[in-house]
Amino acid sequence: MDIIWLRDFEALTTHKNFSRAAEERNVSQPAFSRRIRALEDEVGVKLINRQTFPLSLTPAGDVFLSQAKIILRTYSETLERCQTIDAAGENVIRFASSQSLYMTHFRDHIEPLMEAGGLDVDLNSTSWAADQFVTALQQRYCDVILTYWHPAMDFLSPLEVSKCDYLTLSEDEFIPVSKTDTDGSPLFDLRRDPKRQIPLLSYGSASALRSVLDHTLRQQISPPNLLVVNQNSLANSVKAMILEGFGLGWLPRKLCEAELTEGRLAVAGGEAFVTPLSVRLYRETENSKPTLNSLWRRMGDSATSIS
Repeated sequence: MDIIWLRDFEALTTHKNFSRAAEERNVSQPAFSRRIRALEDEVGVKLINRQTFPLSLTPAGDVFLSQAKIILRTYSETLERCQTIDAAGENVIRFASSQSLYMTHFRDHIEPLMEAGGLDVDLNSTSWAADQFVTALQQRYCDVILTYWHPAMDFLSPLEVSKCDYLTLSEDEFIPVSKTDTDGSPLFDLRRDPKRQIPLLSYGSASALRSVLDHTLRQQISPPNLLVVNQNSLANSVKAMILEGFGLGWLPRKLCEAELTEGRLAVAGGEAFVTPLSVRLYRETENSKPTLNSLWRRMGDSATSIS
């Protein structure tokens, strides 16, 4: 089975239209249709219901799509890891971080290390799902990960019980924020009428911050009346939608510090809705790269704790 066919199938399920999918895949529609037919012949069943408008998946197509996404993800990760292993020298430290932490901690923590040498930042990691960071560290695809930490983040549990060290680089807060009205007050506010339904810009299950949001809401004696209008895996995407006024959402304070100062965003809830976050750097203890211990000592000079 050609991997190209899987990407074609994924594009078709996104657009639900052969012409638009063919355009995305940069191929003529007849050639694209032949490749979809070839895929169905290979699988032995019809995957696309061509009698509906827009196109829909058959029951077998639904099952195949979920597995195809896993195959494509595994394929991409395997290529990345092979290329990384081939390109990286023994003393190069592979550093991985989420997009929000990359942006908020780059100047303070990452950039000085890059200037010191021996550090390679994996920008592909900024789009990883939360559990991929743990897997990458355990499989030595990366040497160090920078992540938020909160007791509710179950995906980090394997690192707590395995041979891993961590440094706590800083403390942050997970706060509810909203775009401001013309008078500077939040458009949506958890402190106003509790019966009023408030649109919530939430996090998807792949996000490290989803479990923290769920934990925060579970702590409320009288939970607010929230309606989830969107879920996203990236805090920066949630922030962008909050700034457009689509609803209220929770963000790490450091990520929205500038907008709070400028008055474009405002805190939209009391202390009961604020949850502390730590920012941690993890490494595997048995990783014997010569430059890693040196890095760890330098980072330890500014860290607040180590385990």
